[in-house]
Amino acid sequence: MENVETNVQKIFIFVIRIPKDIMEAEFTDIKSRTMAIDEKSVLVGMSGGIDSTAVCSMLLEEGYRVVGLTLVTCESSLKAVEAAAELAARLGIPHYVADVREKFGEKVVQPFVNAYLQGFTPNPCVNCNPEIKFRTLEEWADKLGCKYIATGHYVQLKTIGEKVYICTGDDDRKDQSYFLWRLTQQQLGRVLFPLGNWEKSNVIRYLGEHSLERAADDGESMEICFIPGDYRDFLRSAVPGIDERFGGGSFVDSEGRVLGKHKGYPFYTIGQRKGLGIALGYPAYVLKINAAKNTVMLGAEELLRAEYMLVETPQWVAGAPAQNLRVRVRHRSRPVMCEPPVQVAEGLFLVHFLEEVSAVTPGQSAVFYSDNMVVGGAFIASQRGINQWTVNYERE
Repeated sequence: MENVETNVQKIFIFVIRIPKDIMEAEFTDIKSRTMAIDEKSVLVGMSGGIDSTAVCSMLLEEGYRVVGLTLVTCESSLKAVEAAAELAARLGIPHYVADVREKFGEKVVQPFVNAYLQGFTPNPCVNCNPEIKFRTLEEWADKLGCKYIATGHYVQLKTIGEKVYICTGDDDRKDQSYFLWRLTQQQLGRVLFPLGNWEKSNVIRYLGEHSLERAADDGESMEICFIPGDYRDFLRSAVPGIDERFGGGSFVDSEGRVLGKHKGYPFYTIGQRKGLGIALGYPAYVLKINAAKNTVMLGAEELLRAEYMLVETPQWVAGAPAQNLRVRVRHRSRPVMCEPPVQVAEGLFLVHFLEEVSAVTPGQSAVFYSDNMVVGGAFIASQRGINQWTVNYERE
């Protein structure tokens, strides 16, 4: 599949010019030296918004030496830099800026675009957290002499033996454990999540009580930070001629019969109902995407339901639990009971759900839980050929 690195760099990395007065004068200096570690110090990833501002204030109250770091990943980051710098000044803490646009383009944006070209639906946060956000915080914490790093994620941690587990946050509506399954034990060993046992409404109230209303007024961050609007428009910028190259492919039904023409398979995702541009006389959903044939399969909602899925090699914190295993196939979905994944081919594992799951989507993450602990995760693979594995599984 085509690699779009050059176009991503053109539209993403080089369009931003950060004013010199925004960037810290010490940026180059700080990367070349390492301070002695302060045991009561923490580097906070600051976005200038509600959650990271509350984290800074809470940690200050707990007696930590707090330092703020804002990552410049994309154009929208410029506003975050200014807001974070202003809040850091009000809190009386040092504030630094890390320009990670090049790495972000390579590790997050390029895989995002390439996934759509393969007919997958990616979740960029799952790549960003371990590869960019937490890795950068680690590196800067070492240079700035901070023992800990902290973010405003709504999750908690639990240590069992020598292993650290991510646990769901108390606020079910804000729980972000799904996005963090790829964090390493090294990263988890030094991170603090002060908001894990907080409700969002109480965090907003806390900011008001501490005269930090500006952060609360800024509201929530965008779901995909580097895409301010429709991801399809972003793909058009990253892949010139994408409409001409992929438009005009066929909508087909589950029997392979042609139903009509689509606008290009990268513009659709499994489970999509709205915006299909075709009327079939019944509610139709996207069932499958075949990039090789440029086809999008449509059908009734019940055809989205599945008892099995294929995932790439799972990563476990300490091995797959033999029982009480649940899996979440998208951020907002309910974790469902499942059996431990079984290897069916090299790098490919079959997961059997103990109840039906709807809209299993290649490219998304399958995150495994035991009670409220994240015990592992995997990327959902292409589901092509799954029937041959399920037949063998059921015979056994």
